[in-house]
Amino acid sequence: MNEVYECLKSCGTYFLATDDNGQPRVRPFGTVNIFEGKLYIQTGKSKNVSKQIQKNARVEVCASKGPEWIRVEGELVRDDRREPKVDMLEHYPDLKKMYSADDENTEVLYFKNATATFYSFTAAPKVVKF
Repeated sequence: MNEVYECLKSCGTYFLATDDNGQPRVRPFGTVNIFEGKLYIQTGKSKNVSKQIQKNARVEVCASKGPEWIRVEGELVRDDRREPKVDMLEHYPDLKKMYSADDENTEVLYFKNATATFYSFTAAPKVVKF
């Protein structure tokens, strides 16, 4: 999982795909964090992406850097505890302008039953499950 984190972090921006009543929805994200041994992302509960995840937790992430890319598929689980929110915001202090660990909007989610596949034009795919 650390390798997945390092890859997504080095890419800077990754794209998260959700299901909106059968219509795929893809948008850029940039937050990724490890907390208590789980891979987390962050968004706002008021956003459509959050509502889509709560309705169907199965998502996929894709990011690329040069001739290599990664896809991560799995379920996202909301963690409403304050501690992972605080930790996320400490790693992304610019988000503190819009989010707080104590507001009703800040949402952190961790991957469950995830499979990451690393791809390259020059090597066979590598699969990591976490």
